[in-house]
Amino acid sequence: TLDGETVVKLKPVFGYLHRNHEKIAENTTYLGSMPYTDRLDYFCSLTNNWAYALAVEKLAGLQVPERAEYIRVITAELTRLLNHACLVGFLMQDMGALGTPLMYAFREREYILDLFESLSGSRMMCNYQRFGGCRVDPSADWLAGAQKLTDRYGTFLDVFYTHHTANEIIMARTQGVGKLSPELAISAGVTGPMLRATGVNYDLRKVDAYGVYPRFDFRVPLGDHGDVYDRYMIRVLEMRESIRILQQALRDLPAGPIIDAKAKNRGLRPKAGEAYGRIEGPKGEIGFYLISDGGPNPYRYRVRPPSFINLTVLEDMCLGQTVADAVVILGSVDIVLGEVDR
Repeated sequence: TLDGETVVKLKPVFGYLHRNHEKIAENTTYLGSMPYTDRLDYFCSLTNNWAYALAVEKLAGLQVPERAEYIRVITAELTRLLNHACLVGFLMQDMGALGTPLMYAFREREYILDLFESLSGSRMMCNYQRFGGCRVDPSADWLAGAQKLTDRYGTFLDVFYTHHTANEIIMARTQGVGKLSPELAISAGVTGPMLRATGVNYDLRKVDAYGVYPRFDFRVPLGDHGDVYDRYMIRVLEMRESIRILQQALRDLPAGPIIDAKAKNRGLRPKAGEAYGRIEGPKGEIGFYLISDGGPNPYRYRVRPPSFINLTVLEDMCLGQTVADAVVILGSVDIVLGEVDR
């Protein structure tokens, strides 16, 4: 609802991509649901896989070998690079920079997708994680390709940063626009870069210390104003930190098995109980809540999607802004409708 060009009321309307994900999972084996997680945030299938695998591993008491933990970190941080680069490209397009920034971002995305395809057999729906580890071991050539990409990614970020960050049009369109307070962000359950842009120091890689993240030296970038500009900058700075993590993980990757020898995925029947597994996905906290009744399927399967939850504060950020600003504010939230609707 508008008063001239000013937004006075806003309501997101969604549900057009609802696929009954959770109810399907309650009638499917634990392993059979792994490919469905790819279709949530289809930019980030490997991190979706990890959060789901973590929940089942807690439920079934499976241990993940050290090498598999490192591989999970490597694929997750490559996914974060892919997601954030595309978000920045889309955000520039939302502001009218048609073509070039998004194409640069998608060029870098293609290099990462080439690695994912070589590793898993698929560019986007990777279905790579397994309970207790990973499906296949990356080859020496794959690791060399990941190292080469990591080494040169900083140069791409330098170019991106130089062209966009100090651009007067971008600063005018983003600074002071779509502010979100830390109090409201916490109250609404907002997580990920959106929360950290308000200055709240909350990153599950540090808070939960899952996987082998405690072994890596990296910082958690924070914003000061909670506006679109801060949300943009957090993504840029997080890509720098992902590069640091990748360099360390690729350097220290140990030898050994990639899956728990006790993981009999096809016949998995966890004891009756419940578990919640969560990770710091590129868009925020993605979690899976599972209840087992001892059968081959989850009795209850619930997804905690960051895209959906982060979207709930859209009206608060848009009130008093112009229609053109609302487009940019929505772009800075970073949603994928496959995850919003499930």
